[in-house]
Amino acid sequence: MSDVAASSVDGELESLSLVELAVRRLRREILSGKTDPGERLVEEHLTRRLGISRAPLREALRLLAEQGLVEHVPRRGVRVATLSDRDVQELYAVRDLLERHAVESALPVRRDTALGGLRAAVDQMRLATTVGDRLRVAEAHRRFHVELVGLAGNRQLTGVYESVLLKLQLYMAINLRREAEVAQPVDGVHRHERLLAAIEAGDPTEVLRELAEHGARTYLS
Repeated sequence: MSDVAASSVDGELESLSLVELAVRRLRREILSGKTDPGERLVEEHLTRRLGISRAPLREALRLLAEQGLVEHVPRRGVRVATLSDRDVQELYAVRDLLERHAVESALPVRRDTALGGLRAAVDQMRLATTVGDRLRVAEAHRRFHVELVGLAGNRQLTGVYESVLLKLQLYMAINLRREAEVAQPVDGVHRHERLLAAIEAGDPTEVLRELAEHGARTYLS
C-alpha cells in the first residue's frame, strides 16, 4: 500500500471516528432533555462547540435523522425532531396496546431466567439515578419496556414496539426531565420495581394495573 493510500485510509478512519463521536455527543444531549423538540441546530455553533468540520457534522446529523432524532427542514436547516400532540398521544396508545398484548401472551413466565433482562434494566436505572445520569435512566427505562414486550417471544411484535419507542424516545426523555423537576428521582425506580415484582408474581392483571398507573404521559403538555 502506498503512503498516499495509507494516508487516505487513515483520514477516512479518523473522519468516521469523528462522525461517531458527534453522533454520540448530540444523541446524549437530545435524549437527556437538554434540547427540546423543534430547537434549531446551527452548524456553525455545533462545529465550533464539537471541534469538528462541517463534513463529519453533516454525516452525524444525517445518521441522527435516520434515528428519528433530528429532521431537515427545507431552507431552515436542521432541528430537533418534532411530533404533533396528536402524534404523541397516538403513539403512546399504540405502545399501550402492544404492551397489553405482550403481557397477556407472556404471563406467567415459565423460566425465571427470562426475567434477567428486566432485573438488569432496573439495576441500571437505580445506578443511573444515583449518579444523576438522565440519559442512562432513559435508556434503562426503554430497555425495561423492550424486555417486557420481549417476554411474549414474538420477534415481529418486539420489532414494531421498538419502532414506536424510537419515535417516542425524545418525548420520553422530556417526560423524565419534567418528572425530575417535581418528583423525587427514585420515584421512577420504585415504579419499575413494583412493575417487576408484579411480573415476577406472574399476575397479568396486576402488571396491567401497574402499567396503567405508570405515569408515562403524566408530565407531557
